Order: sequence, then structure tokens, then C-alpha cells
Amino acid sequence: MTYRLKHLVMTCLLLPLAFSISTATAQGEQYKAGTHYEVLETPVRTSDPKRIEVAEVFWYGCSHCFSFEPMVSTWASQLPEDVNFVQSPAIWHKNMELHARAYYTAKALKVVDPVHLAIFEAMNLKRNKLASKEAIAEIFVAQGVDLDKFNKTFDSFGVVSAAKQADARQRSYGIKGTPEMVVNGKYRLSAKMAGGQGGMLKVADYLIGLERQNKAAQ
Repeated sequence: MTYRLKHLVMTCLLLPLAFSISTATAQGEQYKAGTHYEVLETPVRTSDPKRIEVAEVFWYGCSHCFSFEPMVSTWASQLPEDVNFVQSPAIWHKNMELHARAYYTAKALKVVDPVHLAIFEAMNLKRNKLASKEAIAEIFVAQGVDLDKFNKTFDSFGVVSAAKQADARQRSYGIKGTPEMVVNGKYRLSAKMAGGQGGMLKVADYLIGLERQNKAAQ
């Protein structure tokens, strides 16, 4: 590889990072802690400290989460490799614990793509409250999952533990509603604070850039 070609390649690789940093700096005047996002008093441990984590806290029965889903999914699919997007089910009552276990069951069985949307549609379009394991099982079976495999996974130690961890996380985050997002276990943001769901993603982009700068300075 010639020097000129190597220089061009390196320039192309560095441009996105430079753009991200300059954008974050410019937006710093626009997005302020306490107004557009909240700084957590105690940072929450992330699943992969080597990457910048963005967690979406959601509930299948939340109409706002349902409308946000295609938007956040598209946004997440375009994130760079240094960002880890995760979803964390909210749990405020017994039925929500069932729904959290449904999410982690889908993850364990590697059927999140079809089941995730099917549960959202069942609760928001068909007004099915999915108030029992049996009702949730019907969703999985309709997506081709064996009933016995669903039952064993839904009641497994791993899935039950994952739901408990999600509950503990949301308490540490200080979640006040859904959907909300937490960037790198440090910053909580909501549509109300950010000026809408689209605004929430813009603030998340800014905070990702801010954390990227922090990591580079360490």
C-alpha cells in the first residue's frame, strides 16, 4: 500500500470519530444536564465496560414504547462498534415481571426478532394483557417455538435471574416511566426531558459522543 493510499484510508477511518466529537461539542451548548438529561448520583455498572452502553427501559404494554420501537431499532442498527445497545424490561407489578421473563425467554431461545414485535402487537393492537404464562406461550408457539421448550426456558433460573436483575437496574436508574434510556450507566433521559422520542435519540447521540471523549482522555 502506497503512503498516499494509506493516508487516505486513515483519514476516512478517522473522519466519523472527528465528526462525532465536533458534533458532540457543538451540541453541548444545546443539551444540558438537569434539563435534557439527568446525571445519576451513582453510576450503574454496565454489561461491557469496554464499550459505551445505551440501555432502553421499556414495557410491552406501553403504547409509547410500541411507537418508539421501530425508531429505536433503526437507530440502534446504525450504531458504531464501540456502542452496545441493550434493552431492559421495566417491572412495576406482577404482570410486568411475566413480560420481562417473556423478553428474556425470547433472547435465550434466539427468537427476539419475531417474538418481540408479536408481543408488542398483541398488547397494543389486540388489547391482550398477556396476564399469564399460558397467554404468553401462545405467542411463542405461534412463532414456531416448541411449547415444552418455552415452558422450561420461561421457568429457568437464568430467565428468572435476568428479570430480577432488570428490576434492580431500573431501581438504580431511577426510572420514572417508559420508554427511557440510560447512557453508559451515567445519564438517564426521557422523551419529556429531550422534547420527544426523536429528541431522546439526539440527546443519546450527544451523550455517546461525550462518553467517547471521556474514554479517549483516560
